[in-house]
Amino acid sequence: MASRQGGSGAEEVPRPGSTERRTAPHAASPEADRRRASTARPGSPESVPSRGRETDPDRGRSTTPRRRTPEDPPLRDPGSYALTNHFRERLEQPGRYVSTRTVTEAIRRGQLRWNRTDGWRFALVDGGIRFVVVVSDTETDSPVVVTGWTEVADREAALEAGRFDPVDVDTIALRAALSETPETTIPDRIRPRTVTRPFVVGGHRLETEPGEPFVRCVECGCRFRSKEAITSRRCRGPSAGR
Repeated sequence: MASRQGGSGAEEVPRPGSTERRTAPHAASPEADRRRASTARPGSPESVPSRGRETDPDRGRSTTPRRRTPEDPPLRDPGSYALTNHFRERLEQPGRYVSTRTVTEAIRRGQLRWNRTDGWRFALVDGGIRFVVVVSDTETDSPVVVTGWTEVADREAALEAGRFDPVDVDTIALRAALSETPETTIPDRIRPRTVTRPFVVGGHRLETEPGEPFVRCVECGCRFRSKEAITSRRCRGPSAGR
């Protein structure tokens, strides 16, 4: 361990003919050191000859990095995250509109917020659509992407961007409305939507026409006005057992 005084007290003397310079800014002779030490009060800074700069006792000491906690903001490195099976299933479902690319962009550039139920979430608005990515296990060396979804942030901007057509935008808006209050029926939020390409919720493949206060499963024919009704009833259509 380094001494607080920064040296052994022995004067370094260059070898004859050497061009090496003393490192102490004000090098004194041994006689001067002895005179100063004899007149200094015991325990005072001057009672011990100084040799160069004082060494910080903490400098060079090895320290263990502080372990991350769930409250620490998550890493912005998409390559650090694995995908849960739950999220992988969502990547394959029609009408989800989430992809590994949107996950990457959300983690890199998205707005960071604490998610009370699942950990942290990144939210990125791109072309009128908000992409939300929820991550967990951020205090470990193996953080994961738990889930993700889309919301309509600005309908007109989404249509103008051209990335999604009107059916896509209505699908995103309808899915978000169903998830926002799953136990509540929402006929008034279903009626304005036109969804002619079925999207999947709870094993049902759903669509709706303008003016209809319900979504209808194209497989089993059941009609639903809330997400809870959808997820509480198993689809028994012809493709259900495949």
